Amino acid sequence: MVVKAAKIEKYIPVLEQGMDEEEEMKVKKYLRGEAADLGTLQDKKLKGQLAVREDLYGKSAHAAAKAEKWLMPSEAGYLEVEGIEKTWNISQDKIAAEVDILSLRKQFDIVLPDFGPYTLDFSLSGRYMVAGGRKGHMVLLDMKNMDLIKEFQVRETIRDVAFLHNQKLFAAAQKKYVYMYSDNGTELHCLKEHGAATKLQFLNKHFLLTSMNKFGQLHYQDITTGQMVGNFRTGLGRSDTMEVNPFNNVVSVGHSGGTVSMWKPTSAAPLVKMLCHNGPVTAMAFHSNGHLMATAGMERKIKLWDLRKFEVLQTLPGNAKTLDFSHRGLLAAATGSHVEILGDFSGSREYSRYMAHSIAKGYQIRKVAFRPYEDVLAIGHSMGWSSILIPGSGEPNFDTWVANPHETRKQRNEMEVRSLLDKLPPETIMLDPSKIGSVRASRKKEKPTKQEMEAEMEAVVDGAKSLPLKKKTKGRSKPSKIAKKKEKAVLSAKKYFLEQHKKDGDTSKMKRKRNEEETNQLPKSLQKFARKVPTS
Repeated sequence: MVVKAAKIEKYIPVLEQGMDEEEEMKVKKYLRGEAADLGTLQDKKLKGQLAVREDLYGKSAHAAAKAEKWLMPSEAGYLEVEGIEKTWNISQDKIAAEVDILSLRKQFDIVLPDFGPYTLDFSLSGRYMVAGGRKGHMVLLDMKNMDLIKEFQVRETIRDVAFLHNQKLFAAAQKKYVYMYSDNGTELHCLKEHGAATKLQFLNKHFLLTSMNKFGQLHYQDITTGQMVGNFRTGLGRSDTMEVNPFNNVVSVGHSGGTVSMWKPTSAAPLVKMLCHNGPVTAMAFHSNGHLMATAGMERKIKLWDLRKFEVLQTLPGNAKTLDFSHRGLLAAATGSHVEILGDFSGSREYSRYMAHSIAKGYQIRKVAFRPYEDVLAIGHSMGWSSILIPGSGEPNFDTWVANPHETRKQRNEMEVRSLLDKLPPETIMLDPSKIGSVRASRKKEKPTKQEMEAEMEAVVDGAKSLPLKKKTKGRSKPSKIAKKKEKAVLSAKKYFLEQHKKDGDTSKMKRKRNEEETNQLPKSLQKFARKVPTS
């Protein structure tokens, strides 16, 4: 059926017949807001073009809703309460009584009082976890099969642990140096350039191991070549807080003065330095979209920042020694023996209390980490580590090209080769990575200085003086005639520069006159603070 553009008032996407309410909601989710109001347009051609475009948007929404059924078969979990019951009053025992057996296996406590406190890290797929005790105990676990892969003692203080590009390699920040280990516990490298590191992070797209040592030095090392890409002094003292923005791979460091500085490996100066708290920054975390940052300060405040505008979105009361965002945007904040999970369920970026959990009294939490693609929160504390269930925290659908929890040995080897081929150079790390591949805007032509204009005028005058003249007869090549011609050529060469100088003088006079008028309008007590235009 053909619809004439002149009779179209407002396009409304037509839903297919026999479609249930759930499918209708999915289609509306993929529509691009309200349709264009075509009744107010007078141009028939424009009406027809917009009608065709809106019809195309409707068809794409239908196609996306159908694809979601097969590409995203799983839905995220959630907690549902009735009446005046609150979600944060639901304990882990009540959740364990309702979930299935496989989910119940993910809720456990490991008590190792002789080696804590423990710090944790998960692989990209969430299948493997490495835990390091302060007193030298190192553990590598398969969280899917609940198997112990390797356990060994390094007989040295461990401050932090981090997986590298896959579970076959991980790094540990020990008492004096940073060490790299294989999955069977073999020491592969001793990275002495990093010194006594306090925090470790790995940039998986660039294969860069990043560390912050106790002297306030930030190091970047390429693990494929062993080259030290960057070594910078922050100049703000020792820091125990360092996180990586997953959106642009910019490293952020929290300092004792309340500032957060953002770094890239190709710049000796920070990209951004922002004052976030009045006291020391105790914890930091980034949302998976990279636009939201959470910081905690010693003045017992948790702040949420919009990194596109560098402004505070929300300030929450509370203290936190460690923070972490889940894939679905839940925020875990822990201090002492208490963990609180905050959630934004309205989509307005207003975080509120969602769940709470307290471990045994006297246990001191050191690290919290959400397990990728699972509704699980891991807690490293002074007596071992614990795993609790947080419904709705994990992304239910994983992309096997990014992270595959069920990958085989062959798939892992292929992924390693592919990631090495796709390795990005350090120069691609920037605040806005969408600028890569775009055309740089032309810069405004800078005004030349007085010395440059004088040098250019002298060069033009010398060229005019040395200009060869034709020899003419009948007295037209007399020395006096030649001198007049050269003098005329010099004057015409100087004319442009003299006019430019006069134009600049007139502009500065107008600015000075306008500034004097604005100054005279101010009270006499404020006139001395007015901005004055310097005389040329």
